[in-house]
Amino acid sequence: MRVILADTFYWIALLNPKDKWHLSALAYGRKQPNIRLIVTDGIVDEVLNYFAEEGTFLRNNALNLCQSMKLDRNIEIVAYTPELRRLGMDLYQNRPDKGYSMTDCISMVVMREMNITDVLTADRHFQQEGFTILF
Repeated sequence: MRVILADTFYWIALLNPKDKWHLSALAYGRKQPNIRLIVTDGIVDEVLNYFAEEGTFLRNNALNLCQSMKLDRNIEIVAYTPELRRLGMDLYQNRPDKGYSMTDCISMVVMREMNITDVLTADRHFQQEGFTILF
């Protein structure tokens, strides 16, 4: 089974019909049935934060999606630990020339630790770190 990190970008595109990547996100899920998705606590937080003021319908859809992730055996939510935060901060500190968010730094650390090369995103920051972006 292929293991992929699903970045905040993917979940927003999947849920928001007005997002320019919405149809691509839907199509990707249909074309790739045999995958295991990895998300982090920070990604879940970012999805909920994004939809917090997007109206009741999208806010509830985001909440339902994030709650259902816990029940889906093909999705693993990686919990933040003090060590993971420290490693993320180290990457953040070591890339002062980049615009990486802390959430992305932690995601990159998780990807390296789990030997994940592919990420469901269009965020070029992941590409700058040697990962393959799938949008």
